[in-house]
Amino acid sequence: MDRQTSGQWLRLAATVAASIGLLIAIGWALPLVYPFVLGWLLAYALNPLVNFLHQSARLPRWLAVTLTLMLFTLSMLTVVSAFVMRLVNEIMNLSGSLQRIIGGVERTINGFIARPDIQSLIERLNAFYRDNPNYQETINGRIADTTRAIAAAGSNLIAAVLNGIVTVLTSLPQVATITVVALLASFFISKDWNRYLNWAVSWCPKPLRQRVGAVSRDLRHALMGYIRAQLIMISITAIVVVIGLWIIGIPDAVSIGLLIGFIDLLPYLGVGAVMVPWIAYQYIVGDWRLGTALSILYGIVLIARQIIEPKVLATSVGLDPLPTLIAMFVGLKLFGFLGLIIGPVAIVVMTACYRANVFRDIGRFILHGGRLTK
Repeated sequence: MDRQTSGQWLRLAATVAASIGLLIAIGWALPLVYPFVLGWLLAYALNPLVNFLHQSARLPRWLAVTLTLMLFTLSMLTVVSAFVMRLVNEIMNLSGSLQRIIGGVERTINGFIARPDIQSLIERLNAFYRDNPNYQETINGRIADTTRAIAAAGSNLIAAVLNGIVTVLTSLPQVATITVVALLASFFISKDWNRYLNWAVSWCPKPLRQRVGAVSRDLRHALMGYIRAQLIMISITAIVVVIGLWIIGIPDAVSIGLLIGFIDLLPYLGVGAVMVPWIAYQYIVGDWRLGTALSILYGIVLIARQIIEPKVLATSVGLDPLPTLIAMFVGLKLFGFLGLIIGPVAIVVMTACYRANVFRDIGRFILHGGRLTK
């Protein structure tokens, strides 16, 4: 192996080792500093408003940051309070109508059992049970096993719900602590934003600064575009659902439509997480008209999303739907539910690095060595 080839292999090994080390360092440090990362993201998002108050309204920087954070906190508290109050109200309404739902299901089951063909089937089963005593023990054992399985499933479901409630309640102090730390970090970062920015710029060599600037611009465009695309899609979903429910004649169509639009953020599940159980329930209780109407509405929503979503993603984010879908699936397999977010973000970062010629510079470094070019 000649000297040039050896140098290429050494630079390749150094690049791979540096990349792996960087990923390991990020994975180790992120659980320790993520409140400060959240604070930086919040400061970055609120920085345009802070700059407007500081420059246009002639407010001191610290006062502009304080007012902006107070406005953001009050807005979030208002939204969360309204959501919790609405959720509690819906739970109370559901508990009040639970007896009526149970009565309707009971009447439906009794009507089904009272049908002549079902009664005839029951009589034949009873006759078989009486005439075959050898099978009685097996049948009784299967019935007992089924009863125990149903009881165990019910117990596990109740335990899971109670454990979930306990987990949420016990995590509230930690969530409050993280929120306070993130807000404080956002205040200090935003107050001295220009100083920290100049410090970071001074430490970066000029070629690296240009690459970082190009990647940052692409990331800002892509991530903001992704958020804008999601807002557009859930808005379209909510509007279509509200109009459809209003035409069908569902009470509280606006509240239900807004809730379904918010749930549409869930990857893979989306609108189906609400519509499919609702449709199934209507068919079970025998309301075929409402079940069919909801099925048609669900189909319209799915078709509208399939037509509109690729165009919205391509326009707002600049990514094709297929690579985005592949990234979400790979992220789900590697990182679980969070991978549904990590995957598309990784695609956005890689695309930004490609457009900024980062991969080209890495390839040149491996093949020829030397420093970054402008």
